[in-house]
Amino acid sequence: MAPIKPSAIFFFFFFFFQLFLSLTLARKPHQIDFRSPNLYPEGLVWDSSAQHFIVGSLHHRTLVSVSDAGVAENLIHDPDLPENVSILGLAIDSINNRLLAAVHAAAPLPEFNALAAYDLRSRRRISLTSLPSSNSNRRPVANGIAVDFKGNAFVTNSAENFIWKVDKHGSASIFSKSASYSSHPITANEVYSSSGLNGAVYVSKGYLLVVQSNTGKMYKVDADDGTARLVLLNEDLKGADGIAMRRDGVVLVVSYRKLWFLKSQDSWGEGVVYDGIDLDEEKFATAVAVGGEGRVYVLNGYVKEGLNGNLGRERFGIEEMRSTKESEEERVWIYVLVGFGLVYFLFWRFQMKQLIGNMDKKTS
Repeated sequence: MAPIKPSAIFFFFFFFFQLFLSLTLARKPHQIDFRSPNLYPEGLVWDSSAQHFIVGSLHHRTLVSVSDAGVAENLIHDPDLPENVSILGLAIDSINNRLLAAVHAAAPLPEFNALAAYDLRSRRRISLTSLPSSNSNRRPVANGIAVDFKGNAFVTNSAENFIWKVDKHGSASIFSKSASYSSHPITANEVYSSSGLNGAVYVSKGYLLVVQSNTGKMYKVDADDGTARLVLLNEDLKGADGIAMRRDGVVLVVSYRKLWFLKSQDSWGEGVVYDGIDLDEEKFATAVAVGGEGRVYVLNGYVKEGLNGNLGRERFGIEEMRSTKESEEERVWIYVLVGFGLVYFLFWRFQMKQLIGNMDKKTS
């Protein structure tokens, strides 16, 4: 039997590698469509323990779970909240197995802003903490939430440019009120969904990253003393709403028109935008989350319709997004790794050939 030629082995290997690469990279992005009449969800979070998403609502006192298959179920209904409440930002406190929700009601006066905490096992409310006002002429709006490993929650006020802190026992205070937040004042025409401090995420090194919608700024906020410094100013980020972070340190920021991919080389002393994906403005994305296997999802909640009172929509969506630049880099690295493997295989084959030749000489 004739030995298999190296060229045939190479062709066989290369063919199956191309097939594997094509199948891997050609997978369609995951699209989750779900039904929940008049929900108009603004907040989104991934519950890794239950392997489903959780969304809030502009009009209902209800938190809804959404499976990968698009099955929507009422997870928590809280009738003790005001009837006209909006459930905005969401966060999972994985250490204490809690779901945190920023709730806001504009009318009837006085306005209602609070942080609600629910036990994820029993689905019962643990606490409802009223958030203090700063006694200014503006009406506060509890919006984005970040939570640290001690159970402290940080809630952004998108109308007055400051951050509340609520400890795990339910004690609330105004935590960070930096003058740098107000260098570009919010105008009367800017609605709460697109103005002021908005999305926030906690970084394990002891700080928050917070985006400011009306300026396109990102701040790094010390989680101990509340001091803030500007780490990114990008006009394209105007309208920034939700924010999330992947395990590799990449930060995702979404607005109704675009999803941005951000990174930093110096622990967010300074950040840069390295990619962006245009979104369908009609779907009015407001939140981004990192789901299973590190996949990035945006929430298409059609919130503008809900804010304008155009009720009647039943279908909403959670859509996977992929960075084109990352996909290209992934392809390059796969080729590099396969190249190294091929070189190693050829070197090993050469060594084996020499070894067999030496053994043949000794036996003869």
